[in-house]
This record gives sequence, structure tokens and C-alpha cells, in this order.
Amino acid sequence: MSRRTPALIAAAVLLPLALTACSSSDGATTAGGDKAAAKSDGFPYTVKNCGVTTTFEAPPKRVVTMNQHVTEIMLELGLKKSLVGTAYLDDQVLPKYAKDYASVPVIAKEYPSYEQVLATNPDFVYGGYSSAFTAGDGRSREALKKSGIESRLNTESCTEGDQPMDTLYEEIREVGRTFGVPDRAEAWIKRAKADNAATAKKLADLEPVPVFVYDSGDKTAFTAGGEGIGNELIERAGGTNVFADLDKPFGDASWENVVARKPEVVVIYDYGATTVEQKKKRLLTDPALADVPAIKNKRFAVMPLSDAVLGVRVPAAVDKLAAQLHPGATTP
Repeated sequence: MSRRTPALIAAAVLLPLALTACSSSDGATTAGGDKAAAKSDGFPYTVKNCGVTTTFEAPPKRVVTMNQHVTEIMLELGLKKSLVGTAYLDDQVLPKYAKDYASVPVIAKEYPSYEQVLATNPDFVYGGYSSAFTAGDGRSREALKKSGIESRLNTESCTEGDQPMDTLYEEIREVGRTFGVPDRAEAWIKRAKADNAATAKKLADLEPVPVFVYDSGDKTAFTAGGEGIGNELIERAGGTNVFADLDKPFGDASWENVVARKPEVVVIYDYGATTVEQKKKRLLTDPALADVPAIKNKRFAVMPLSDAVLGVRVPAAVDKLAAQLHPGATTP
């Protein structure tokens, strides 16, 4: 998947875990010099995101989102009125967001050009993958800054060695702070933690199932590694990722290693032009995979790609995957 391969495989070099947002209200004042007002409304707010430090004097008002999971974060936090453009869906937005999403102009089916971004007159661009800010396409964060446009990159693209669910909570928290809706962010985090705890309780006495993620690929298997939310999602759903030793969120694995690691379930990521059935056929008709337990027993689980990246779908996705890995054992 071209937009994620350079984004996420290169991401580990960008930034160690340094996600703690810090308000500069301890001593900062508003333009009018009212320190108390600055503290009460949360601005100025300074945040370090993927190596870029930004101070916001007020919430951004004209936002372009690129990649579905960050669009859904904005909609979940009730920020549709801030959106002046969006781009690049992997699949359908959740039904709960459909009406709000329909009110936002889609400026490009995939990534917009720099000129298309500028045409919306944005003051902020929020990208889901590093490829949203590819310098060669003219959309680098530096280029946007020169045009007076601030930006944010979803932190899955620039963290390593962390706990991805905690990174998700911090992503929501920082976006909430940036847009002046911290209470909405904290309410979502509270619900997410409760949902995750409920799923963990259902799985407490179950043996983890070895899982291989099949995203795409023919000569090699493009799969989920051990550094991203996809790996933690599997673990929280009662599985063990057979490629957890791959030290990146996504990467290529040899088919020989797939065979050697004997996964009992294949999790197929559903997105794009290649259907789930086509992916199953590719796996089931490969003679080299015939003795892999998951293939021999035709044990497949399916997840929309947008469930398996750092966004608001993750807590529900954990529960849905758990039901596929442990059928009949996870009902309340």
C-alpha cells in the first residue's frame, strides 16, 4: 500500500516518544494581557507533534483533513464546522458520521495537490500518514508553514517503543486541546478505556491465538508489525501477532516466514480495489501455504483498514476482532 509504506516504515526515525503536550498558559498571556482568560480557555496552547512545535493562540477554524482516520477523529469530536475540505477514504465512513461527512467538501479522491489544498484557504492541515505531507508533492509541513498554515501528523507515524493505545488517547487529547474541546476528548477517552476494560474482562481466561495479518502483497506479504496500533489491537483481542518482531507498524514478510510461524488465523485488512474474497483466494490457492494451520482450516478474520489505524474506531474494533478470534467465547 504505497501511501503507508514510506510513511510508516520510515516513521521510526522521526521521533522517539515525546508526545507530552504542554500548555504554555503558565506565564503566557492573551493579546490583551489577561493571563486568567488564557488559563481558563486553554490558550495559548503549545504542542510538539512529530518534531514540529506549534503554539496556537486560538483553535484553527479552516481545516483540511487527509486520510480517513483523522477525518473521523474530527467528526467524533464534533468539529465538522471546522472542516473546509477532506481527502482520501480507505472505505466508507461509519454510519454515525455519514451525515456530517457529507457536509464536508471532498477536494480530492486521494491526496490533493498543494494548489488544491491552498484553494480551500485553510489555516490547518491534519494528515493521517506521513505521505500526506510528502515534500516531493509540494505538501510538506514546512511548505504549508511558509503559507501560514499549521499542521498535524497522526502520531502513529512518528512514535516507537510506546504503548499504542496510550498514543491513541494522547492523539485524541491533543486534538481536543488544539480545537478547544478538551472535555469532549476526555469524555471519549473515558468511554474508550471502559470499552477496552470490558473486552479484556471477557478474554481474561482465554489462550491467545497466533495471528498473521494479510494487508496485501504477492511476492512478499505486507503485514502488521509490532510497533503500531494494529499489533496492540491483536493482543487486546486475544491474539498474538506472529510478526510482532517486525519493528515498525507495517512491513514486508517473506512467505517462508509465514509458513514457519504457523499462524492459526489470518486477519485480512479490507480496503481498496482488491476484495476480501480475492485476498482469500490468493492465500488458499498458494501451494506453499497449504500446511499453514490458518489456511488448512480456512480461519479468516476481516477488518476494515480504517479499524486498524490510530483512530476512534480502535476500541470497538478490538471487541469485533475478539469475537472473530474467539467465536462464542466473548459474548457478554
